[in-house]
Amino acid sequence: MAGKAAGAGGTGILLVTANVGSLFDDIVHTHKPHFMALHCQEFGGKNYEASMSHVDKFVKELLSSDAMKEYNRARVYLDENYKSQEHFTALGSFYFLHESLKNIYQFDFKAKKYKKVTGKEIYSDTLESTPMLEKEKFPQEYFPECKWSRKGFLRTRWCISDCAFDLVNIHLFHDASNLIAWETSPSVYSGIRHKALGYVLDRIIDQRFEKVSYFVFGDFNFRLDSRSVVETLCTKATMQTIRAADSNEVVKLIFRESDNDRKVMLQLEKKLFDYFNQEVFRDNNGTALLEFDKELSVFKDKLYELDISFPPSYPYSEDSSQGRQYMNTRCPAWCDRILMSPSAKELILRSENDEKIVTYDNIGPNVCMGDHKPVFLSFRIAPGAGKPSAHLHKCCVVQ
Repeated sequence: MAGKAAGAGGTGILLVTANVGSLFDDIVHTHKPHFMALHCQEFGGKNYEASMSHVDKFVKELLSSDAMKEYNRARVYLDENYKSQEHFTALGSFYFLHESLKNIYQFDFKAKKYKKVTGKEIYSDTLESTPMLEKEKFPQEYFPECKWSRKGFLRTRWCISDCAFDLVNIHLFHDASNLIAWETSPSVYSGIRHKALGYVLDRIIDQRFEKVSYFVFGDFNFRLDSRSVVETLCTKATMQTIRAADSNEVVKLIFRESDNDRKVMLQLEKKLFDYFNQEVFRDNNGTALLEFDKELSVFKDKLYELDISFPPSYPYSEDSSQGRQYMNTRCPAWCDRILMSPSAKELILRSENDEKIVTYDNIGPNVCMGDHKPVFLSFRIAPGAGKPSAHLHKCCVVQ
C-alpha cells in the first residue's frame, strides 16, 4: 500500500490534526505513507465520561482495519484519566508504521535513549508514568475563566532514516466570548494562547534533551483578529448595543447597513457570530481573510507553516447534511494547523518534477467531520537527510 519501500524516494510522512472518521481508509490509500501520525483533541468527545467506554473498541477496530493491514507497528497514547483534574487533557496520539519502513526508533525520555519500535502497543489512562512521551496540562491560572480546562500538549520523539524529530500534539485555549474577543486587538484570548504556545516551545527546546527538529500540530484555536474582521465586514454599517437590564452589561451587538432598509449584517453575542453572507469565508478558500490571521506572527522565528490554501477549519456545522456550512457560533478561523521548526522545514523533500509531493490541505471539504475540519501535511524525508548528525541520535543502537 505504501508503494515503494522507504529508501530511494525518501520516507513518506503523513501528519493529521484530528480524527478523520470514516475517511481514514481513503486517506491512507491516497497518500500511502510509510509513517502516519494522527493527533486528536477532545478524544472521546466533550461528553468524555460517557464516551470513554467506546474508545477502546474504536482503537482496536482502527488497528485491525483494512487500511492498517500493511502497518505492522503502532503506538497509541490516549489520555483517558478524566477523573484527574490536575492531569487530564483528553489528547490522543496515534502513530502507524508501514512494514517496509526499516530501523525506526522512539525516544525514551526517562532513559534518554532511543529504542527500536516493534509490535503494536496501546497506552491509556495515566500517561504520566509512560517514559516514551512527555505530557502536560497547562496551569489553571493560564485560563481562570474555565473551571476545568483540558488544554495541554503531548510530545513524542522519533528517529526515521537517521532523522530525529519531535511530534507535539497540542490543544490551546478557545475564545470564551465573542464580545470580549471583539473588545481589543489583539484579543485577551490571543494573549493567553501566545503564552501557552510559548511555554510549549520553551519546553521542547530546553536543555534537558538534545535539540531536534519538531512538528507541532493539533487545535491551536487561533482566531482571526475579531475587531479588524468586524470592521472590514461591516465597513458601512452602524452598530446598535444591547445591554442587560439588571447589570448594564453588553449582551449583544447588531450591525446594520446604513441604507438598504437597515438590513442586519452581523449579530454578535457571547456565543453567536451571525454574518449574513457565509460565502465570504468560502470564496477562494477564504484567502481574503488571511490578513487577519495574525497569531502566528509572534513566533515567526520559531515556527514555519506552508501556505494555507484551504478554508477556515472551524466551526463547521455538525449536521451530517451540511458538510460545507459553518455554525453561527464563532467567526470562522484556521484553528487546526501543522507548524514546524525551521530545521523541520529543511527535512521536507521537495521534488522539482512533482509539485504535489508536499501537500498541506484539509480533509473531507464536503463531508461533515464535526465542528473541526481535519488538516493534513503529506511530505517525504529525503534519504540520508539526517546523517550529518546521526551519531548524536544513536539511532543505530537497539536498546
